[in-house]
Parts: sequence; structure tokens; C-alpha cells
Amino acid sequence: MQTARIKLASADYTKLTDICGKIQEVAERTGAKHSGTIPLPTKKLVIPTRKSPCGGGTESYEKWQMRIHKRMINIQADETTLRRIMRVEIPENVHVEIELKEAK
Repeated sequence: MQTARIKLASADYTKLTDICGKIQEVAERTGAKHSGTIPLPTKKLVIPTRKSPCGGGTESYEKWQMRIHKRMINIQADETTLRRIMRVEIPENVHVEIELKEAK
């Protein structure tokens, strides 16, 4: 048996939760032990930009923000379960990392 740690990251919260749900469904159907969707800290990228294109006047700023949501799922599974998880269609804007460890 192997332990797979799946880390997911995306700026789109709804697509991220959909993918996490699909991965959990595959794990439940195959009967693999898994620890549910663990939320990791959200990363916030803030970019302050000046509103006025010219240099005159008072300085006023706009703050643009992009949030990157992260989730983690641990699954104790065999090869067939991992192959089924790899077949799940993942959108372009969702980043996935799979780390395999041997179970003790």
C-alpha cells in the first residue's frame, strides 16, 4: 500500500471544490482510506496601483487582489485507485501535485 498526498491549488474556489469532491468519490468507490479535504492557508497576492496616470494631484491607489486557495487530500491506496484518480479531468487553472510515500 502507498500513501498519496494530493495538493491542489487554484484561484477559482468552485472548480477546486468540484475536483476535490471527484477525487473523494473515486476513493470511496474503490474503498480506499482517505482523510478528507484539508484546507490550507489561502495565499493573497495584493498589487497596489496608482489611479492617476499623470504625476499631479493627490496620490490615490487601487488595490488589486488575487487569492490562491489550497487543499490537501491524503489517500492510502493501491495502484488501481491511483490510476483512476489520475484519469479525473482537471481544468487548466487548477494546479495538482501528487506525492507518493510507502506505507509503514
